Amino acid sequence: MSDAVEVDDVRMRFLLRHTRSLKELAVYAVRGRDLSNSFMALDGVSLRIAGGETVALLGLNGSGKSTLLKLISGVMRPTSGSVRVRGRIAGLIEVGAGFHPDLTGRENVFLNGAILGMDEATIRRRFDDIVAFSEIERFIDTEVKHYSSGMFLRLAFSVAVHTDPEIFLVDEILAVGDEPFQAKCLERIRQLQGEGRTLVIVSHDLDMMSRLATRAVVLERGNLAFAGDPHEAVRLLRGQG
Repeated sequence: MSDAVEVDDVRMRFLLRHTRSLKELAVYAVRGRDLSNSFMALDGVSLRIAGGETVALLGLNGSGKSTLLKLISGVMRPTSGSVRVRGRIAGLIEVGAGFHPDLTGRENVFLNGAILGMDEATIRRRFDDIVAFSEIERFIDTEVKHYSSGMFLRLAFSVAVHTDPEIFLVDEILAVGDEPFQAKCLERIRQLQGEGRTLVIVSHDLDMMSRLATRAVVLERGNLAFAGDPHEAVRLLRGQG
């Protein structure tokens, strides 16, 4: 099966912003970017993800997991290197991302569905299923700024999985919400797996990842430390902790 995601020698550098004096600003203007005040979140990472794989991105806090997921999603572009993706992407990178706080849940279903590539007719056809899955029927016409993080999750997850993504990205989103809804999300993820979709999941729940993933990638300080069997990856990571 062909690769769904190709990451080639990717580096991602973030400038660390802080208040500068006028003298510092003058020096900065003359010299250009001050790389001494920067942070390399990813440093030469290369990775292939085959179509139909479920890959767990693992690592300690600050290892670069979420940054890599955002690069795959297209939310950010790398400082150098390349990321190529084949297939429709849907992602839950941040709770409520793509939602407008002053719009109702109903209006945000149409807004977020459009952002994720659905046309209006498709959203209307799937609207009842989206709302039913989210279990927030009573609040669907309430402005989402009044939603709890759990309600954001329910609606965001439901919209995303109803776009029929070929590649599904999830960042710690399953840590939000009550256990019954988490179980429902996992059931839906297993359904996507059964349909041959590609999944890339960031999570600190190592036990769940060892059961769910077909392969695991461990990042350490922006570098690829391991790629292979999820159980071996979990053992490695627990040794780091």
